[in-house]
Amino acid sequence: MKVLFKHIKQLVGIDVGRAFVAGAQMNELNTIENAFILVEDEIIIDYGKMEECMHQESDEIVDCRGSIVVPAWCDSHTHLVYAGNRESEFVDRIKGATYEEIAAKGGGILNSARKLQQTSFDELYEQSRKRLEGIMRMGTGAVEIKSGYGLTTEAELKMLRVIKKLKENYPIQIKATFLGAHAMPTEFKKNKQGYTSLLIDEMLPAIADENLADFIDVFCEEGYFSVQEMEQILEAGAKYGLVPKVHVNQFNALGGIAAAVKHNARSVDHLEVLTVQDIKALTGSNTMPVALPGCSFFLGIPYTPARTLINANLPVALATDYNPGSAPSGNMNFVLSTACIKLNMSPTEAINAATLNGAYAMNLEDSLGSIKKGKLANLIITQNVPSLGYLPYSFGEDNVKHVYLKGQKIV
Repeated sequence: MKVLFKHIKQLVGIDVGRAFVAGAQMNELNTIENAFILVEDEIIIDYGKMEECMHQESDEIVDCRGSIVVPAWCDSHTHLVYAGNRESEFVDRIKGATYEEIAAKGGGILNSARKLQQTSFDELYEQSRKRLEGIMRMGTGAVEIKSGYGLTTEAELKMLRVIKKLKENYPIQIKATFLGAHAMPTEFKKNKQGYTSLLIDEMLPAIADENLADFIDVFCEEGYFSVQEMEQILEAGAKYGLVPKVHVNQFNALGGIAAAVKHNARSVDHLEVLTVQDIKALTGSNTMPVALPGCSFFLGIPYTPARTLINANLPVALATDYNPGSAPSGNMNFVLSTACIKLNMSPTEAINAATLNGAYAMNLEDSLGSIKKGKLANLIITQNVPSLGYLPYSFGEDNVKHVYLKGQKIV
C-alpha cells in the first residue's frame, strides 16, 4: 500500500549521510519547505518538494497543510517494564530524603525489585503494554527497554520475556538490554562477587539461550558496581554478543567512562558529572553520550553538561530514563523542552539528539532517525505550529497530531 503525505509545511531531518552528528554538526538540520513523502508499506520510497510529486501514484493521501513532519523520537534509555509505582518515595524526597538515603533504607531499585518478583508475567505485560502505547502516542518510534528490576534469574528472565512479547505485538522498534547489574540484592550485600558470579554463570547463559537481549548494562556508581566489577560483567556479556550500554557518572566520576569506551560501549548514559579525563576518553570514540534530563528534573540533581560535550566536538543523544523511581515519564516531547531550557541546547541540537543520535545509541541508525529512502516510515505529524522552535518552546502543549510507525497510523 502506498501513502502520499502532501503539502507538508516543513519536512525536517533529511538524512545527512552520517551515522550520527557531533559538535557543530548538531546545530544543522536539513529541511524541505512545502514537501511530500511517499511511503510504501513500511518504507520511505520518495520525498521532495511538492512540485516534484505531480505524477506520484498512491492508495491514500494525507494532507499535511500547516504541519511539520519530523522523524519519530528514538528513546535509547528506558526501564519501561516495571511493576507498580514509587510515589511514596516521591513524597519522602519532598520531605528531605535523598535518593541515596531512600536506597539505603531498602527503597529505590530494591523496592521495585520486590514488587516485580511478586508480579505475574501477565500482569507485568499488561502494565508495560499500557506504558508502551502511551509513548507511541507521544511520538516515540524506537525504544530501548532494560531489565534490572528482577535481580533474580527468574525475575530478570520474566522482564526480558515481557520485552520480547512487546516486540512481537507492536510496530515500534524495541531493543532489549540486560541490566541484572542494576543493584545488589539484599541477600548478596556481603557477597558482591557471589551476585556477579550469578549474573555471569547463570543469568547470561539463560538469556543467550532464548536470545532475549541486544545489549548489556551495568550501574557503575558508588554503592552499586565498581569499575572493575563493571568490566568483569561487560567482558562476560561480550562472549554472548551483548554490546555494552552503561549507566555511569550519575553522582560520581569513577573512571567508568574510559572503561566503557575501552569495551566499545555503544553509549554511556547519565553523565551528570563529567571530568576533563571523561571528555578525553570520549574524544575519537564511537561511544554516544546520552543525557537524561527528565531524571535530573525529577530528582533535582545537576543536568548533563551538554554544552561542554558539544563544544568538545562530541555528540549527544537524549532519552527519557522512563522508570518508577527517578524519571516516571516517557514523554520525549518534555525531554526535548528540558534539553533546551536546562541543558542550553538549541531546538535543532535537541531534535538531532532525539532522532538520529538516539537511533545510533540503539544501533538503529541505518533504519531510523532521519528521512531517507529505504528507512522505516516512522513519522510525527505536528499540529499547526508556527515553527520548529515552537515544539520545545510550548512544553505544556500536545503538539503531536498524528504518529505513523512503519507506515501505520498510530494516532
